[in-house]
Order: sequence, then C-alpha cells, then structure tokens
Amino acid sequence: MRKLRQTLFVFAALLVASLLASQPAAALVEIDINRANVEPLPIAITDFQAGDDLGARVSGVIEADLKRSGLFAPVNRAAFIEQIADPDQTPRFPDWTAINAQALVTGRVVREADGRLRAEYRLWDTFANQQLAGEQFFTSPENWRRVAHIIADAIYQRLTGEKGYFDSRVVFVSESGPKSDRKKQLAIMDQDGANVRMLTSGNDIVLTPRFSPNRQEITYMSFEGGQPRVYLLQLETGQRELVGNFPGMTFSPRFSPDGQKIVMSLQQDGNANIYAMDLRSRATTRLTSTAAIDTSPSFSPDSQRIVFESDRGGRQQLYVMGADGSNQQRISFGDGSYSTPVWSPRGDLIAFTKQSGGKFSIGVMKPDGSGERILTTGFHNEGPTWAPNGRVLMFFRQPAGAGGPQIYSIDLTGYNEQRVETPGYASDPAWSPLLE
Repeated sequence: MRKLRQTLFVFAALLVASLLASQPAAALVEIDINRANVEPLPIAITDFQAGDDLGARVSGVIEADLKRSGLFAPVNRAAFIEQIADPDQTPRFPDWTAINAQALVTGRVVREADGRLRAEYRLWDTFANQQLAGEQFFTSPENWRRVAHIIADAIYQRLTGEKGYFDSRVVFVSESGPKSDRKKQLAIMDQDGANVRMLTSGNDIVLTPRFSPNRQEITYMSFEGGQPRVYLLQLETGQRELVGNFPGMTFSPRFSPDGQKIVMSLQQDGNANIYAMDLRSRATTRLTSTAAIDTSPSFSPDSQRIVFESDRGGRQQLYVMGADGSNQQRISFGDGSYSTPVWSPRGDLIAFTKQSGGKFSIGVMKPDGSGERILTTGFHNEGPTWAPNGRVLMFFRQPAGAGGPQIYSIDLTGYNEQRVETPGYASDPAWSPLLE
C-alpha cells in the first residue's frame, strides 16, 4: 500500500507559504454565487513558466477545475495579446481588458535542486490593475496535480468568498462486465476523474461507500460470504474491519460528523430500523422502531439531527429526527417517492432522489421540507453526494437500454450538469472532505 499512502496522505507534509498578501479595493472583481443563474466570469489562465511541459499541465488542470465549476469562462488562449514571459512582472492590463479577461492567472513551476517541485501563482484583477493573491507551494514532483487543485481552490475562494472543492477525492463503485453478471469494486479518484485506483478485488459485490470526516477511512457494504455486512476500510493501510456481527442484513452506513459513530439500517423480521454504533465502545443504540423500512440515514453537520427515508406512510418519504431518535417528523410531501437523502455540509439543504411519473430526479429541499427544487431529471438518476463546500452535487445515472451507470455533477443552479469521466461504469459516488 506504499503507493496509495504516497498518493493520498503524504500531502500532509505539503508546505504552503504566502507569497503576496491580498489587497482590498473597491473595484475588485468578484462573483455573487448566491444568484439563481450566475454569469461565468471571463478569466485568462496563462501557461505557467517551466523548463518543460509541466507548467502547461498544471495550468491546464487549474483551467479545467474552474471551468467545470460553471462560475468561470476561461478565455481562449489564441486570443491572448500579451505572452507572459516573466510572471513576476506586472502584466500589461489593457492587453487583457481588450479581450474581456476580468481576471488573470500567471505562474511558474520550478524543479528545486533538492528534487522538490515549487509551484507559484499570481491572481490579477485586470480592471482594478492590481494583484489579488499570490502563493507558492513545495511538494514532490508526482504531486503536481494536487498542487494545481490547491491553486484552483485558492482562486475560487478569492473570487467567490467561499472555499473551493477541487482538492478532494471521490470514492465510488466501479462496475464492469455484462449487466447480468456485473463485477463491482470499490474505487477512488480525484474529483475530476483522474488518478482512479481500485480498493477491492471485485470478488464480492460492494455498495454504498461513504467517507469518514477524518479522511483516512471509508465505510461500505459488502456481500462477502453471501451476507450483507458493513465494513470499515483504512485507506492508508488497506486494513479492513467488520462493523459488528448482526444476525440480519446491515446496509446504508454513514459516519457521524465527528467520525466517532456510524449510523446504519439493520433488517430483522421483514422490516428495517436505524441504529447508531459508537466506534470506540461498539455500543449500539436503536433509533427507530417501526414495522416499516427505515434506511439511508444522514447526520446534520452539527450532529444534532438525522434525515432518513421510510415507507411507514405507504411509500418512501423523507423524515427528520433528533440524533437520539426523538421527534421523528416527515418533511417530504410532494408527488412521488423520495429516497437517498444526504445533508449538506453547510447544513442549509438536504439532497434527495425523487421518483415520479416514471422518471428519477435529483433535488434539494430545506431541512423543514420547504423550498423543494429539482436540479436534474433522467431515466434513472440516484445517489446524490455533496461537494465539501455544499455548492455542487455528484450522482449516478443509469441510461435506458444497454450500458451501465455513469457519474455526473451538477451545481445548485441546476444549469451546470457535466459527466465525470471514469474508465468504466461507475455508481454510488461519495465525496470526501477537503484534503489536508
């Protein structure tokens, strides 16, 4: 697991040093991301200076991240008038305003004598004629993609006022083979679909992987031995651990915000109820007790409440209760059935899957059930998961007819839907918190 360790966790030693402080000014360019339909900001991203093509690759990842967010419109490089030869020099701002580039990114990538990689960037406001931000980063050369994601996050935060989400990972179920005999493996990738790595062999069916807030482990369901069981997988070491040995089926596991508990559904005598397990003591607490199917629990970010789905009213609907199981109240009242709820990391919204009229939709509502909005509808959409900043969702879509599921992303405006490219079929995505 050495390669996995280097890929996912060695970054904790990444050194980030401030190069230039931000300078406030009344005319600074910014994006109001709270509008219903945001007009993308024209931004010019130059090839970073380097002795090889690595500078262009770094700036290419930055450009792709920002464009995919839907908030930025990178200017075609063929339109550039000034060719940046020295990123330390102040740009010729009229050359950039002439092509309507409201923001400009320049930078360089240098291989240090000790083998480390130094990447630095500068963000400029072309209309205010000043620099907005600048930083430099030191890391090992193989981590160049992560540095690009960190820079994209810094630019996103400076121009929107909120944290980015590019320096994160997604765990998902990689699917291959015919539909009648589908092989399912746990896999992990960067949020843009790069660096896909398999985590399980595919000998047993795996479902519903979920990240821990401590970023070093996931929980998932496996049919190993023919019986559904919930497991913990340590990403750093590859060590796997069974979460309890219950007599019935356990499924839909999810961590509490502090990573100290798992909440899950346990099936017994034809119904299913929700239980919480303390991972330190392994003590289990029953939270629901109905002759129905209660499943898909998800904590609020303050750990005080849990949203879940239940068919206790005759069909699947969403309910919210206290973290101790108290005060269970239905919150979904629209036409159709509701399932797979997940609380936003911001706490303001709950995402869900809705089935109505033979179609599956991904939507959001407030925790009290008000303000329901459908973001996208398709033949079979399912399983939303939130970006760590609570502004973007991923989900998977099963097309009609032949083929297999694919992962898509969509932002809260509902206007920016994009497919996340994976080597094969992919389902059940779960977004990590921002890496550290």
